[in-house]
This record gives sequence, C-alpha cells and structure tokens, in this order.
Amino acid sequence: MLLSVVVPLLNEEENIPLLYDELMDVLPGIAEDYEVIFIDDGSTDNSLSILKEIQEKNSHIVVITFRKNFGQTAAMAAGFDYARGDIIITMDGDLQNDPHDIPKLLEQIDAGNDVVTGWRYDRKDPFINRRLPSIIANKIISKITGVNLHDYGCTLKAFKREVVKNVRLYGEMHRFIPAIASGMGIDFTEVKVNHRPRRFGSSKYGISRTIRVILDLITVKFLLSYATRPIQVFGFLGVISGGIGFLIALVMTIQRQFFHVPLADRPLLFLAVLLIFIGVQFVTLGLIAELQARTYHESQNKPVYYVKDVFGSVEQRGEE
Repeated sequence: MLLSVVVPLLNEEENIPLLYDELMDVLPGIAEDYEVIFIDDGSTDNSLSILKEIQEKNSHIVVITFRKNFGQTAAMAAGFDYARGDIIITMDGDLQNDPHDIPKLLEQIDAGNDVVTGWRYDRKDPFINRRLPSIIANKIISKITGVNLHDYGCTLKAFKREVVKNVRLYGEMHRFIPAIASGMGIDFTEVKVNHRPRRFGSSKYGISRTIRVILDLITVKFLLSYATRPIQVFGFLGVISGGIGFLIALVMTIQRQFFHVPLADRPLLFLAVLLIFIGVQFVTLGLIAELQARTYHESQNKPVYYVKDVFGSVEQRGEE
C-alpha cells in the first residue's frame, strides 16, 4: 500500500520541522511505502526554504509551491492531483492535528469505509469566535446535506484514492468533501482525534470565511440534489410563480368583466404580470441549466452513477 499525506500550509516556518519529525515517527511503521506532499500556499516567511531542505534529505517528501496564495481548497486540490497513494490523508500544517491519530483513520479505512473524518472532540480553540460558530455551522451543514458529522472543519481526514479523484474542488469546498462524495454512495465514518493548541504562528481562519462557506454550502446542496436535473428546482419555482401570477390575473379579470371593478391604480395587476414573467424566466433558466448539465456530463464523459463492485462478468455468463 502506498500512503499519501497531503499537508497544505501557509507561513508555518516554526511548525514545519516539528511536524516533519512527528510524521517520521509515525509513517514508516504503518505503511509499506509513503509520501508526504507539502503544498506551500504562497508563504512569505522561510517555510519554502525549510521544506526544500527537508526534501533534499528525504526522498519520501514532495514539495509543491504556488506562485501566490490561492487558498486551502486549491492547495488540497493540488495535493490530490499529485498524490499517488491508495489512501490519502489530509492534515493541517499548524501542529494542531496530531499525526499519531493517522493509524486510527487507517483502521476505519481497513474496516471498509471510503472516507474517515476526524472529530476534534476536545477542541483547543477559543469558544466564542471559533468553537461556537463551528458548532452552529456543523449542525446547519449536516441538516442541509444529510451527511451528519460533528466536525466538518477538521482537516484530518482519510480518503480512498477513487473518492478524491472524482471530486473537483472550488471556493471553500475542501471542508465539504464528505458531503460532496456522499453523492457517490460512499461509506464514511467519524473518529475522535486529538486536537492541540497552536504553539507557533497565527490562525488563518476567521469570521470572514463564514459568508463564503454559506455560499459554497448552497452550491453543494444544489450539486447533491439537482446537478443532473436542474429543471426540477428552477421549473418548480417557475411553475409556482407563474401559477400564482395567473390566478391573480384571472381573479382580477373576473372582477373586471362581471363586477365592473376597475383595474386602474391596482398594484395587484403589476404583481400578477411580474410573477408570470418571473415564472417564464425560471422555466427558461431551468431548460438552459438542463442543456449545460448535459454538456458538462457528456463532453467530459462524467458518470451519472458510480459502481462500487461487480461480481461475475458478461463473458462468464456467456460461457455458461
């Protein structure tokens, strides 16, 4: 088995040597072969120089450096693209994730799970600005996606290779990988992991990410539920809007024809016309989205299903 450990980092010069030593304490004893992929996301300190020194001493180390800061999701995507492992582990480069928890994740992979996520059960972060927003966000994400996890924000995760190779990441979507992959029908679980207080450097996370996470959550929900049938969401909204507008217009027409109620200076007339036009636009948008969905899947040969196993073959049945 080849094990790949993907570590995105930004300005972690003091943490890198300590993290490397801990990884070397763990990895040689649990994998026949392994690689550690460090992704330098545009660091402005000495992180890259330290990584180069480590790589020169150890051929198991791979260093990827970005031209500028592209964000953690992009760094994760690069790590997945370059990883050669059968199992891929992701973790932060700030020493808050404990490399000694990696065997726990691998045990659950061996038990048949496709994705194993860490749960920072005893999280060592400030409550008001870090833990409380995280608790609320995890509940909302679990409710909307239907994938119930205690800790979406924990970077320490394990994936089978076929899972991440079928996932494309944009925005802040690295935290939603289990939810995105759930559309493939994967088996996943969650394990409690050790979480340590930050010793050096400063956190790269903040409240400013909240809006981006919310917008990405909307995208994930759409991809999970309507990526192959967008007309069902846009068409539904269009039918509702157009139907309400048509009913209002019908009532006003009856009032005008049979009860001689004047239509002048009645805002409802404009509302009815607006709702009908909005309904037509939604249905049209749904049809355009349907064409785009078909172009997306057919031009890139994207599957609309994922096979877990095949037992027997067509050739064997023919021979019988």
